[in-house]
Amino acid sequence: MATRRVFLKSSALALFGVGAAPQWLARAAAGPERKKILVAVLQRGAADGLNIVVPHGDTRYAELRPTIGIARNTVIDLDGYFGLHPQLEPLKALYDSKQLAIVHATGSPDATRSHFDAQDYMESGTPGLKSTSDGWMNRALPRETNPSPLRAVSASGNLAKTLRGPQAAVAIGNVNDFQVRDRKMAGDYQSMYAASSDARLQTAGKETFEAMRMLESVRRANPSPDHGAVYPKGRLGQSLHQVAQLAKGNVGLEAAFADMGGWDHHTNELPQMENQLREFGQALAAFHRDLGDRMEDVVVVTMSEFGRTARENGTRGTDHGHANVMFAMGGGIHGGRVAGRWPGLETEQLYEGRDLAVTTDFRDVLGEVVTAHLGLGDLQTVFPGFRPGAAPGLFRG
Repeated sequence: MATRRVFLKSSALALFGVGAAPQWLARAAAGPERKKILVAVLQRGAADGLNIVVPHGDTRYAELRPTIGIARNTVIDLDGYFGLHPQLEPLKALYDSKQLAIVHATGSPDATRSHFDAQDYMESGTPGLKSTSDGWMNRALPRETNPSPLRAVSASGNLAKTLRGPQAAVAIGNVNDFQVRDRKMAGDYQSMYAASSDARLQTAGKETFEAMRMLESVRRANPSPDHGAVYPKGRLGQSLHQVAQLAKGNVGLEAAFADMGGWDHHTNELPQMENQLREFGQALAAFHRDLGDRMEDVVVVTMSEFGRTARENGTRGTDHGHANVMFAMGGGIHGGRVAGRWPGLETEQLYEGRDLAVTTDFRDVLGEVVTAHLGLGDLQTVFPGFRPGAAPGLFRG
């Protein structure tokens, strides 16, 4: 595959594929280029959506969760029926200012309760089809002749499946590691690529070092968050901080992916979720604050591979379920509401008598984001074989 993918980690270089000359650098030199940016956040491990956005107005909720349910007097009320977990207090102001929308009872039509399969389907965008090799985020990127090598970024050590495909993508473990620490070794590598008899390898090497210089420039120009934003310690906070650095650097970023593990709470759920949601809420709020007016060009969407059982188990936790909750935050979002159809928690309303039922396909949420925000016209190129249902109406008309 002649795809340009450059993975730089801890000052070591590894080139996968080759590409065209970096004309994007000339465009960047001509002036800042503000692009629409989509940021996807995956909560790996199957987060408990019922304890994230709590249906405190449903009497069955407290009955199903006598020890791990979030007490109604501690829930951050949203509309009299739904409320946020107390640790998500940093997101309440975004909800009130209509910058944050919530879609409950979302999920995949595939019934698997396997973490591996469900995450794979959510990243590929083809539920039930294991043979898909590329991801929906890569397919959502329009073809460009000379795209920026920082157009699509996976804020992780390895390239996430959702960004794999024919369009160029890069995996960044840490922006601060993208720098030349050993100048002599770097010079030797650069000379080696320049002296290669393979013109494509020459170009790839040249582009790699130019990308490194651009990343170093971004790091120096935006070393600290703006507008008093404070990112929490932890993987998600670090990932969203570096995505914000790239967004503010106007390097041609269009798609970014970040993930956060540790949501599989079979036992002792309450204290674990408090820690997880504290970082989750603080990281999203800090990202929004850091970007300021730049958020008009950015949409963040969150998801998890599936939800948890409606009823708590015998070890004060929950087991693998079905439907979950998604957040959408940023420019153009019609926020301040919980969208989607609520299926209810009565036994006959639960999926297989145990799980919150899916009433909104996760691709309906993502499909509206890529069409309304990125301007993509044909959803079949992003979600092949998918027949869209009712859009949740996430964007202002």
